[in-house]
Amino acid sequence: MKITTLSEQEVKQLRAETKGTASKIHFNNAGTSLPPDVVVETVVNYLQEEAVQGGYETEFKYKDELENTYALIAKLLNAHKDEIAVVENASTAWGLAFNGIDFKKGDEIIISEMEYITNLIGFLNVKKAYGVVTKVIPNDEQGNFSLSALEAAISPQTKLIAVTHIPSTAGGMIPIVEIGKIARRHNILYLLDACQSAGQVPVDVEKIGCDMLSVTGRKYLRAPRGTGFLYVRKEVQDKLKLLFMDGFSTPTVSVDDYKVRPDARRFELYEKSRALTLGLSKAVEYALNIGIDRIWQRIQLLAGFMRQELRKVDGITVHDFGAEQCGIVTFSVAGTDSAAIKSKLAEKQINVSVGLAKSTLIYMNKNHLASIVRASVHYYNTEEEILVMCKELAAMA
Repeated sequence: MKITTLSEQEVKQLRAETKGTASKIHFNNAGTSLPPDVVVETVVNYLQEEAVQGGYETEFKYKDELENTYALIAKLLNAHKDEIAVVENASTAWGLAFNGIDFKKGDEIIISEMEYITNLIGFLNVKKAYGVVTKVIPNDEQGNFSLSALEAAISPQTKLIAVTHIPSTAGGMIPIVEIGKIARRHNILYLLDACQSAGQVPVDVEKIGCDMLSVTGRKYLRAPRGTGFLYVRKEVQDKLKLLFMDGFSTPTVSVDDYKVRPDARRFELYEKSRALTLGLSKAVEYALNIGIDRIWQRIQLLAGFMRQELRKVDGITVHDFGAEQCGIVTFSVAGTDSAAIKSKLAEKQINVSVGLAKSTLIYMNKNHLASIVRASVHYYNTEEEILVMCKELAAMA
């Protein structure tokens, strides 16, 4: 089936449905995307109704819509809604999965060089606590993850393969489907950080073959901050210990015993913002209505155009490597600090971000990068906005 990209008219309409695009050029979508107006209205209207009607009463009124959040997320991932837990962010989701694994001394974890700071801290923590060994698979000279090196690193002690699909401070991508095939062949648990992926790239957990997957709402899904979700394959749920329990995760309780929920919502706690959950639901629905394949195609086109135009500017170095690249574009300007570039662009109503070394420490150290400028595109951005940014950068350089 041929995928048609978003038309110029569709992009205009999507921008009209996003107030922020009228006053800002927003290239910080890998940090937080601008939410669609309908997402903001959903959250605000719920909070206003909650204030008048009461929290429990409003939740009861919207119980079907809140329940549908799980079905929409499941559709986004090609999963079952019983495999979805709604949590506050990707770090919480990743931590619930990772720390739920019963690590023992001598266990081995295989990771990539693109791991995020939160994940790296997790690996260091189990090393200190249990004597777990972490093996890093470095990218090759072209910036590609080595599948042969992954195969060679696997041993009888390998407990987990944990990788980040799209890193925080680079535009490259990890071959997650091929990694999943290797994990399945060796019967090894597979944890995927899809924090930057969901809403940008098609994510199909059946094709990927992952056992656990973590996502945040605020990035490419355009959901409110304080939202995220965790996917745990049905067959794996009983293998993970629960870090926290309450009457929601453990509904059956007697004086002598308790029984946890039979689905992934065992990883949730009862108390969370229903307004934000409904906002997440609306954001996922919004993305699904556009079509993730179409979103991904437009993001690739815009990111490719941005890299092409940046390379035309004297003094700018684009740092993205790898055969497949995403909507995150990283670069530096000779003789100018990344934070200064960010500040100067902000004066021109252009939002970018600074990627610090600690965010993707192994990769950044390997490439001798203390920081980079990160400009991340979304489908509502335009080529004209990219040209405006490049013109401003040329004046600085």
